[in-house]
Amino acid sequence: MIEIAYAMAPQGGQGGQGGGLSFLFMIVPLFLIFYFLLFRPQKKRADEHKTLIAGLKKGDMVMTQGGLHGRITGLTDSTVTLEIAEKVRVKVSRGHISGRIRSEVRS
Repeated sequence: MIEIAYAMAPQGGQGGQGGGLSFLFMIVPLFLIFYFLLFRPQKKRADEHKTLIAGLKKGDMVMTQGGLHGRITGLTDSTVTLEIAEKVRVKVSRGHISGRIRSEVRS
């Protein structure tokens, strides 16, 4: 009975040698998929946001992450002063500006 068990066992460690290489062939494509679907687009969005924040100037119409729309009336290194209505101004952190808004043409 013991002889049968020895006959079924792999000879000289042959069973574990291919495991590392096949694991590598599976993990590399998985990493590439994650890179192109998750990491790369997120970095691109972060770079675009950084460019937007650096390019702000007085008079720009912007929207905050909270949904406030306003015109920039003042800028410092860390804050932006927005006029959201006539004579109503709020200070917002630069990082919370989500985008520029094109001025609507009213006739």
